[in-house]
Amino acid sequence: MSDPRDPVADLRRIAFLLERAHESTYRVRAFRTAAAALRGKDPDELAALARSGELVKLKGVGEVTARCVAESLTGEEPVYLRRLEATDGVERVQAAIDLRDTIKGDCHSHTDASDGGSPLWEMVETAIGLGHDYLVITDHSPRLTVANGLSAERLRKQIEQIAEINAGLRGFRILTGIEVDILDDGALDQQEDLLAELDVVVASVHSKLRMPRAEMTERMLTAVANPHVDVLGHCTGRMVTGNRKRPESDFDAEAVFAACAEYGTAVEINSRPERLDPPKRLLRLAVEAGCEFTIDTDAHAPGQLDWLDNGCSRAVLCGVPTERVRNTRDAEALLAR
Repeated sequence: MSDPRDPVADLRRIAFLLERAHESTYRVRAFRTAAAALRGKDPDELAALARSGELVKLKGVGEVTARCVAESLTGEEPVYLRRLEATDGVERVQAAIDLRDTIKGDCHSHTDASDGGSPLWEMVETAIGLGHDYLVITDHSPRLTVANGLSAERLRKQIEQIAEINAGLRGFRILTGIEVDILDDGALDQQEDLLAELDVVVASVHSKLRMPRAEMTERMLTAVANPHVDVLGHCTGRMVTGNRKRPESDFDAEAVFAACAEYGTAVEINSRPERLDPPKRLLRLAVEAGCEFTIDTDAHAPGQLDWLDNGCSRAVLCGVPTERVRNTRDAEALLAR
C-alpha cells in the first residue's frame, strides 16, 4: 500500500476547485467542514475509523467526504479530487464542444405519433441537418394517455414506417425505440416480445413520482434489471423551470446506479432545460458508480434536437468520461452494446 496522503489537504483542494468552478456553496461547505473536523486528528485513529466504516460518526463528515478521506489514507488520490483535477485548467466550454462533436446520434426523441409536435420525417431531416448519424425514435407507451402513448399495434406500424424510410436513406439510420413507462411494480408498459424487437428501450417513471423512497427504489431496480431496458430516462422526474416545477423523486440513488452499472443500463443525461436530469450531485454519483451514459435531448420538436449542448456541458462539469457516453459510438457499436 502507498504511503497515506494528507486527507485534510485533499479535502481543502476539492473545496478550492469547487469554488473556482462556481459550484454551490453547500457543496463547498461540506468539504471545508470535513477538513476542519479532521484537522489535528491522529492519522492512525482516522485509519482505524476508515477501516471500520465509522468516519461518518465524526461530526461534520458525511458519506462522500468519508469516502475521500478513506481513499487518501490508502495513498490514493480521491476519485472526487482526481475528477476535478482532470478538468481543472481546461476550458469547459471548449471541452463541452469537443464532447458534442463526438456524439453521433440522439437516443431519446418524440414525434407527433405521441406527444411530439412534428412528424417522423421532419425530425429525421432535422437530425440529418445537425450532422447526426442516427436518431432513435422513442415515442411514449400506451398507459401515458395524456401523451397519446402508442399501443402495440401503433408501435408496430411505426416500426414498419421506419423500415420504409430507412430503405431510402444513405449515411443515416433511424433506430426504432420507445420511452416505456415504468409501472408501479417496476414492470414495463409494453409487450415483452415487442420490446425485444426494438433497437433502444428508454425506461422512465412518469406516474406516482412521490412514491415512498423504499417503494420507488424497488420499482426502479426492477426496471433497470429488465434485460430489455437499455437506458434509464430522466431518473428523478424533476422539473426545475416553467409552470410545471416539481421536486425530485426520492429513491436510493447509490443502489439504483449500482444496478445500472451491474446490468449495463445507461443513465440518461437529459438535456431538456426544464429537466437537466440527473442533478449534478447524482450525476457525479453515477460516474463514481461506474455507470455508462447517453446524452439525449428528449426532443418533442425539431429545434429541440439541438439541445445536446446542455447535456454535454453538464457531463463535462461532472467529469463524465467520454468513453462512457454510448451515443459517441456509431449505430452498430451502440446496438452491439
